[in-house]
Amino acid sequence: MAARRGKSQARRGGAQARRVPGWIWLLAGLLLGLALSVFVLMREGGGNRGVPRPNPEAQAPRETERTPAVAPPPAVEDKPRKPRYDFYTVLPGKEVLVPDSELAQKARDEAAAPPTAAAASERYVLQAGAFRDTRDAEALKARVALSGLVARVETAQIDNRPIYRVRLGPYASARELEAAKKQLADNGISQTIAVREPKP
Repeated sequence: MAARRGKSQARRGGAQARRVPGWIWLLAGLLLGLALSVFVLMREGGGNRGVPRPNPEAQAPRETERTPAVAPPPAVEDKPRKPRYDFYTVLPGKEVLVPDSELAQKARDEAAAPPTAAAASERYVLQAGAFRDTRDAEALKARVALSGLVARVETAQIDNRPIYRVRLGPYASARELEAAKKQLADNGISQTIAVREPKP
C-alpha cells in the first residue's frame, strides 16, 4: 500500500508542476484580442470607415435647386415671464405725483391742524403698479387683496396704447394714504406711488 501512495503523490506533484497559472491565460487572451483588433482595423482601411470621402465629380447646386432656409424654431422661455412694470405712468396734466417726503410732511401737517378748504378740494390715489398686460394687473390686484386692502384696475390710454393701472382709493387725506402705503409695504408691495387728483 505504501508503494501505491508514493506513485499517486508523484503523479499529483507532476500535474501541478505542468499546470499553467491563470494570469498567463488572461494575458494571452488580452494579447490575442488586441492583435485581432489591429488586424481588423488595418483590413478596413486604417479606421477611416466612418469618415465621408470627397466626391471629385460633385458640383455646387444651381440657384433654383437650393433648398429654402428653414427658420429656427422660436425660443422657448425656461423662466416664468416676469411682469413689466410701468409704475410712473400717469396721465399728464390730470394727475400729479406726490413724492414720499411731501406726503409725509402733509400727513404731519394734517395731524397737527384741522383740514383746510384747500385740502378738501384734493383727493389722493395710491398706485400700486401699471402694466401693459391686463393679466399682470389682475395678479397684483389679487396680491393687494391678500394684504387686506381693496384695489381696482383702471385702463388708460398713453401714447395710443392701453395701460392697466392697479389703484387704491381715493383717500380724503394724506394720512389715510400714508397708512395704506405702509400696509402694502408691510405685505411686500413697496413700489407704490401717491397721486394727487383734483376733486371733480
